[in-house]
Amino acid sequence: QVQLVESGGGLVQVGNSLSVSCAASGRTFSSYGMGWFRQAPGKEREFVASITWRYYTYYADSVKSRFTISRDNAENTVYLQMNSLKPEDTAVYYCAAGSTIYDDTHHTLASDYAYWGQGTQVTVSS
Repeated sequence: QVQLVESGGGLVQVGNSLSVSCAASGRTFSSYGMGWFRQAPGKEREFVASITWRYYTYYADSVKSRFTISRDNAENTVYLQMNSLKPEDTAVYYCAAGSTIYDDTHHTLASDYAYWGQGTQVTVSS
């Protein structure tokens, strides 16, 4: 069973930076794509960024040029570096693990991911 544990969320002021991480266990981490999603109160869960097993990255337009997704296969961890944060970035951020091995397709739908973390709260105050 795959387990994903996010950490690093918190309260940050507008314009500042924050990094969240997701530690994975339970299967060969390096062979699968990973993604970050977020969900604000009263809104649907939305795609933020993804990284394939070969390190190809993809971003939602709303975070492009501000957020960076990366992975460390030696540590079984995926990261999301968030810069120039805005109040609209406030949400619970979820880490997700892909379901298909050696998959280079960028998946933006939550239903394409097989495993999820418990989420970490990011609050951007003005």
